[in-house]
Amino acid sequence: MKILIVGAGAVGGYFGGRLLEKGEDVTFLVREGRKKQLEETGLVIESVHGNVTLTPKIILAGEKTEGFDVILLSTKAYHFEGAIGSIRQYVGEETVILPLLNGIAHLEKLIKEFGGEKVIGGLCFIESTLNAEGKVIQSSPIHDLVFGERTGELSERILKIADAFSGTKASFRVSKNINRDLWHKYLFISTMSGITTLMRAPIGPIREETNGRAVLLQLTKEIVEVMKHIDAPIAEDIVTKQMNQIDGLGYLMKTSMQRDMEKHLQVEADHLHGYLLEIARRNEISVPILAAIYGNLKVYEKQLV
Repeated sequence: MKILIVGAGAVGGYFGGRLLEKGEDVTFLVREGRKKQLEETGLVIESVHGNVTLTPKIILAGEKTEGFDVILLSTKAYHFEGAIGSIRQYVGEETVILPLLNGIAHLEKLIKEFGGEKVIGGLCFIESTLNAEGKVIQSSPIHDLVFGERTGELSERILKIADAFSGTKASFRVSKNINRDLWHKYLFISTMSGITTLMRAPIGPIREETNGRAVLLQLTKEIVEVMKHIDAPIAEDIVTKQMNQIDGLGYLMKTSMQRDMEKHLQVEADHLHGYLLEIARRNEISVPILAAIYGNLKVYEKQLV
């Protein structure tokens, strides 16, 4: 199976690297700067699950090559529009597009651009970052990638992808309810990224401080209310489940958005929190914590200019 990984950063570099390490036919579509870096140092993964240095196949947007069976889209939301243009020539009749972006809005765009039959659901849970030398640093036991047909069907193509993804040092898992999983992940990541960037702290100090925990719980409830208003497929007891999940996280766990802020990089404010806030405002739902988080992120973005 020919696999194209769009981006060789903290997410694409890790999961694509694990597939390459196993021996799968993996190509990375990257920008010029990352291409030079990978050619000089190789794809370096430093992980609690084992370190590895790989020599990947690399292409730049526009280079001619054969089509791919799977395109794994692992870019940030602010690079999403450019990524769509970059992959267009590599999408063949049987190509499956597997996006790993946070949130939901990107699915609508991909379906519009390439057709619903080509787009499956996907998400990941991983604490990883790209350091100054371009190494992928993966620092916790969790390294899960979940995918599945948006219909819930265990289709022939899903089983083929599952076979290709099996036997790696990462956790690849098929879901029969990827739509629910996507919304649950959206709730989790928007809550976690929002609270950690607002309070400029890992999750441990936030949840152990009485007022910090109260804000965390209120934010969860606000987002759940917005999601329920549009009939998102979330569990009835999702607030309790999410708080239990957050309580199980490591004390010093940071979100990728928080790490990006610490590096003075762009953040996904509009794609994650802005999307939810717009729904809330259209439907006159009171979400003061969510609004404060979005405002905080937009002020930060203006300081980058």
